[in-house]
Amino acid sequence: MPARLDHTIVHSTDRFASARFLTGLLGEPGPGTFGPFATVRVANGVTIDFADSIVGRDRIVLQHLAFLVSEDEFDEIFTRIGERGLPYWGGPHHQEPQRINHRHHGRGVYVDDPDGHAIEFLTHPYVEEE
Repeated sequence: MPARLDHTIVHSTDRFASARFLTGLLGEPGPGTFGPFATVRVANGVTIDFADSIVGRDRIVLQHLAFLVSEDEFDEIFTRIGERGLPYWGGPHHQEPQRINHRHHGRGVYVDDPDGHAIEFLTHPYVEEE
């Protein structure tokens, strides 16, 4: 059996603020809790577990989280980005400000969470399925 991702931990300055930011964009109920984590459940039972950093924002290693969503979900998420007045980009390094991309036969957009982690939403996987 191939390995399946179960969860990942993302360090933040405020675990609940970061988790609420993500659930808000996804249009999901607020985060759950598990031990010291604010948890966001996504497809296949995977959780994104936000932890308060004990070393401060200047020491948080920025991460990139990419979410594969349907075309309709993308439209809903993109509407929420606009409603919140969030800056967004078509490229992962803040290229193409206030644009979405059309790479890999789909659409994609990047936003930063409250701590600067790159959150990507895309409608088509980068790797072609075999």
